[in-house]
Amino acid sequence: MRNLKRALSLALAFVMVMGLMIVGTSAKSYTDADKIDNQVAVEILGEIGVMIGNDDGSFAPDRDVTRAEMAVLITRILYGNNLNVDQFKDMNTFTDVPDWAEGFVNLCASLDIIAGRGNGIFDPDATVTSAEAALMLSRALGFQEQCRVRQRLGSGCYEARHPGRHHRRRHGPAGQRWSGP
Repeated sequence: MRNLKRALSLALAFVMVMGLMIVGTSAKSYTDADKIDNQVAVEILGEIGVMIGNDDGSFAPDRDVTRAEMAVLITRILYGNNLNVDQFKDMNTFTDVPDWAEGFVNLCASLDIIAGRGNGIFDPDATVTSAEAALMLSRALGFQEQCRVRQRLGSGCYEARHPGRHHRRRHGPAGQRWSGP
């Protein structure tokens, strides 16, 4: 349950950052809604099609989120619920991904959002850890590329925001040194 709460919290934070806060006039209802701790987050993610629940109408908040399901969540956060992921099924990135998740996993892998365990194994049924979920969402937000830029350039915050411009030091108020354009 802690995993699901963390995944929900990270997913909601991601949605807020992306500016996708679309609150419908009626909340999506699940047969086990009384068991959901973060009802507002689940309602918002349900309304925008990120988390649609199970076929039986339940949400199952006590169930852990798998690595394959996390790929589905990230894809829906980035592209909505109407993206045809079948176009990514033939990429054959991993050998152990079930058919229903193959397009989602291959798309996320092609964008360097997710990675396998090695030797063509993704381990789709394993519970996604909080660290894996945070890393996947960070990469989806583009933070991985910023880290690469910073590593190449050194201290890099200025350089990452202004590629191709030289880093200069200027004196600020009271003789303080600061970075600027």
